Amino acid sequence: MGKYVLAIDCGTQSLRGLIFDNKGKLIEKVKIEFNPYYSIKPGWAEQDPNVYWNSLCQVCHQIKENNIDVFEEIDRVVITAQRDSCVLLDKDGEIVRPAILWMDERKIDKPRDMKLYHKLTIKAVGMMRTASIFSKNCNAHWIQDYEPENWKKTHKYLQISGFLNYKLTHEFKDSIASQIGHIPFDYKNFRWEGKYGQKTQIFHIEREKLCDLVAPGGVLGYVVEEAFKETGLKKGIPVIAGGSDKGCETLGVGCFDNHTASISLGSNASIQTTTQKYYEALRFICPFPAVIPNSYNPEIQIYRGYWMISWFKKEFAQKEVKQAEKLNTTPEELLNQRLNDIPPGCEGLVFQPNWGAGAKRPECKGSIIGVDDYHTRIHIYRAIIEGIGFGLYEGLQHIEKKSGMKINKIMISGGGSQSDAICQITADLFNKPVYRVQTYETSGLGAAIVGYVSKGEYSSFEEAVSNMVHLTDEFLPNAENVSIYNEIYNSIYKKIYKKLKPLYKQMK
Repeated sequence: MGKYVLAIDCGTQSLRGLIFDNKGKLIEKVKIEFNPYYSIKPGWAEQDPNVYWNSLCQVCHQIKENNIDVFEEIDRVVITAQRDSCVLLDKDGEIVRPAILWMDERKIDKPRDMKLYHKLTIKAVGMMRTASIFSKNCNAHWIQDYEPENWKKTHKYLQISGFLNYKLTHEFKDSIASQIGHIPFDYKNFRWEGKYGQKTQIFHIEREKLCDLVAPGGVLGYVVEEAFKETGLKKGIPVIAGGSDKGCETLGVGCFDNHTASISLGSNASIQTTTQKYYEALRFICPFPAVIPNSYNPEIQIYRGYWMISWFKKEFAQKEVKQAEKLNTTPEELLNQRLNDIPPGCEGLVFQPNWGAGAKRPECKGSIIGVDDYHTRIHIYRAIIEGIGFGLYEGLQHIEKKSGMKINKIMISGGGSQSDAICQITADLFNKPVYRVQTYETSGLGAAIVGYVSKGEYSSFEEAVSNMVHLTDEFLPNAENVSIYNEIYNSIYKKIYKKLKPLYKQMK
């Protein structure tokens, strides 16, 4: 038996192959970047699924070239991937059409009809508008309406994780903890909805087009000959059910309960906790299946969260882009070095980060208020960081209210967490200690933890976390900054959406 778990983390803008040892030390990492999507119409976001598979193959070959001894000792593969992105395969496992990604904005004109009982029940609790938005946003419905020939060809409707698992094993199986999207999944009971279930009434996807589900840590299948030829991974290696990128991040920072929150500062920013009790942080927004079996991750998202940094970099930071090339660093690092040049509150500049309208605020857009002639592009940059923080703090308040428990500390991960300045802003804004672990690749670390538990290396996820997750940095709140942020949040930020909502509706 080999020694190592290969974690494959397929994100929006890159795919990473990560090998951690059983003590949580990152011993190999290869990252392949790609254009996150292409648009043939405004608001569309599509990708050739082969981009992900070819990147996975490239990652494997590069790891083998870098360290063949480690590569030969891989005896488990675990996939973690971006969520709510669909891949359609035919009965031969061939791709039917490009993947439609989570940031895609296409909609159908009219929501799918429901059985009278469900219609009356949903109306009775005042959630018909939300249910209609979910139905109109479902990518499967759009394909059914506008590409019926492609829907007819579709044998399986998969998440990206399910597609990559299929390519490795030729099994149409995926992890329970990866089923996050506009699909008829029963989040409370960790299974596909029955014929008359509420989610089945909202999302009209035939049961036979959905994959088989396996609990996190279970075996999905084994690396087949064809995958061996393309990746170099040994034939017969078990492919283990992992979980979504956010779920694996939450495990990878050691967040096990409602007293600890996991903040992910990635393309989609989010705040999660872990609980064995089912509750909805926002009404009718289900908690997602956690990577820890029979547990939930209540979550609030800031859609396109740190994607806004990519936008800012493209539109306002060409100076840093050019400097970064000369200095062999990243534009984000150069920008983050200047965050402390701007005081908390950005001298009156406040940003509301609703770039991707959620189900609860479908008309919402992003906004920035308080602009004056002394504000610079670095003010705008810091205001974006703070605005995402305010949005996540609003989410924390929802989670605390619904759980009835106080969150005492924040675990932070994702690309934004590499910046000490951003971590300190988070501590000040939340007025809670913020902690980083030994790697910002916490999604990959969480996937590796799943793999080592599946190997029997550890008897439980708790034991694996205690051995593989290590706190390295602490950021404590600054009382003066806490007071500033508290004033801005309560006096200004909380009021922005309500004040601008009529204008957002007019703009729509």
